[in-house]
Parts: sequence; structure tokens; C-alpha cells
Amino acid sequence: MYFPIAEIHANPTLIFFTALVVSFFTSMGGISGAFLLLPFQMSVLGYTAPSVSATNQVFNIIAIPSGVYRYIKEKRMLWPLAWAIIIGTLPGVFIGAWVRIRYLPDPKNFKIFAGVVLAYIGWKLLKDVLSKTRAKEKGMQINAAGFGNLCVMESSVKQVKFTFGGKLYTYSPITIYLICFFVGIIGGIYGIGGGSIIAPILVTLVGLPVYVIAGAALLGTFATSVSGVIFYKLLAYAYPHISVAPDWMLGALFGSGGVLGMYLGARFQKYVKEIYIKSILACCILFIAIKYIILLL
Repeated sequence: MYFPIAEIHANPTLIFFTALVVSFFTSMGGISGAFLLLPFQMSVLGYTAPSVSATNQVFNIIAIPSGVYRYIKEKRMLWPLAWAIIIGTLPGVFIGAWVRIRYLPDPKNFKIFAGVVLAYIGWKLLKDVLSKTRAKEKGMQINAAGFGNLCVMESSVKQVKFTFGGKLYTYSPITIYLICFFVGIIGGIYGIGGGSIIAPILVTLVGLPVYVIAGAALLGTFATSVSGVIFYKLLAYAYPHISVAPDWMLGALFGSGGVLGMYLGARFQKYVKEIYIKSILACCILFIAIKYIILLL
């Protein structure tokens, strides 16, 4: 099958099932899977134009709602966190999209940048998995019946308190805003909405449970991806000599596989221990990061 905007020939079945499998595992951790589909498009499909970032965000727009729906249905959507992610990330995404077009149009430079970003994410996840303190926590799997007891006790600009699985959690929304702003810049450049960076940070640095942040992170990625696609579309008029606008047909095909994958991932997440979710993500991320950095430096 030929995709004219991307200027590539690809097997639609391969695209569909790749998106399905990737999003199934990554959605358990609040990540859409776009960060893995981007190198797949560049290295396997040969799609290296700047428009690959916008195409990746089209995937997010189509695929994410099914996972978000599942998390909301199971009453595991932490709305104060979701709004903080959206508000903090949006400005950064616009800046990142401009940087991608203006300073990182060359595929080699973009792959090096992607490798560094992925290495950081993978290191954070691996560090958390190997941490002795958190290892004890991860050994205590929350009973599936307890996943519907998310309760927000306090929500303000200064502080948010909520209970989940019999434990009390607290975080500062202002801190989330600042983190998400800088993450939004990186996400805008990389074309991933920032979710793959925000989710590990919320778990490792802020100390929130992955079972709770997953839905909020996905919803934040969806919102930023919508704005990102719009911005890339506008940039296409300013840079007519560069392929900037998304390949809608390719993005929709990836998204169709992601719809099923994310729904199933959100559905089965509560039966998988947190340490396993992070281990899978860490291995995938570090493998791609090492490949990009070593081969291109």
C-alpha cells in the first residue's frame, strides 16, 4: 500500500498489528506508544520527513480515547492531575513543534535527539525498577476489587490529596505545571505529546501510583496531540518546501490498531504488577535509545 504524503510503501496489516501490540503494553503505564511507533516509522518504514511527528500525533488522537474511556469507566481517572497536565503541557508543545521544524529537520539530528530523550526515560524507569525501596512496594499487588476506590480528598492550586488502594497521596499542582511545560517542549519536538516522559516522572519523581496516573497521562497526551496536529498544519503553510503536515491515511491506520490495543491495555492493567509494566517499558525504550545513539554518533 502506498502512502503519498509519507512517500512510502508499507503493509497495512503490519502497521495495524504493530500499533495494537505496542499500545497494549504501553497504555498500561499511561503512555500511548507513539514514542515507539515513531522510530518504527523512521527505521522500518523509512518515513523520515518532519511530518512523521504530526502523523504520530494523529495516531494519538485516534487511539487514545478508547483507553481513556476504559480508565474513566473503572473510576481511575484523577481529574485534577489530568487538567494540570493539559494546562502545563500545551504551551510547551507549540514551542517544541516550532523547534522541530526550524532546527531539527535533518533525520540524523532528529534520531540523535530522540535517542537522548529515550535514554533518559529508560534510565528513570530502570532506576525505579531496581530500587530496593520501591521493590517492596511493587511486591504488594493491589487487589483488582480495590481499583474503584480512587477518592480525591482535597484539590486546590497549592495541593491535591487523594486516596487509592488504602494509601494517601499528595502532590503540588504547581510542580506538575512546571514539569509539564518543559516536557511539552520535548514532546512537541518528538511528536509524542509528552506522555511518555510525563508518566515516568509522575511515578518516579512525584511518587504517584501508575494505576492512577495512566488515565490522566493519556488524556493529557490526547489534548496536546490535538493542538500539535493543528499547529503542524498551520506550520505547513509557513514552510511549503518541507513536508510538515501529517499523513492522515497512515496515522489513521496506526490509530485503528491503537484503539483496540489501548482499550485492552487499560482493561487488563489492574491484573499486571507495576514492576512488570515498568520493566517492559524500560527494556523497549533503552533498546531503541542505545541503537539510535551508538549507530549515529
